[in-house]
Amino acid sequence: KARGVGEKNTLALVGKTKRGKGTKIMIVSEAHGIPIAATIASASPNEVTLVDATLAERFVGKLPQRLLGDGAYDSDPLDARLATRGIEMIAPNRSNRRVRTQDGRAFRRYRRRWKIERVNAWLQNFRRIVTRWEYKAGNYRAFVQLACICILLRQF
Repeated sequence: KARGVGEKNTLALVGKTKRGKGTKIMIVSEAHGIPIAATIASASPNEVTLVDATLAERFVGKLPQRLLGDGAYDSDPLDARLATRGIEMIAPNRSNRRVRTQDGRAFRRYRRRWKIERVNAWLQNFRRIVTRWEYKAGNYRAFVQLACICILLRQF
């Protein structure tokens, strides 16, 4: 059977990790912890490279004004890409960074990052998400989006 052009999205997005193979789930949530974007990718690439793809998969039409991330998101190219879209990236500076980019006023918002971690913990309540049983990435992405819908409905 010949593979079609669009079949790449339905193949298994599984990449190597330290403990074997895995899939990375990227979530963007709003200020109250409601997921507004979710996507999956191979576990191999860095999270900085997956931000644009995650924002493209958002459930709402409007882009967020600010993104909070951990130290892995401290990247000048990412900051430049997001600034062209009108998004401010708030992430702590890496320890090896020579020029500090975060000031104290914007960095105070970083205290709210626990809400994003809470959404990740809520996703771990879904057995279908914790252990990936699906071979096709499209099926697994659908279960991740269904879990986000369930989280959204629990909030109301």
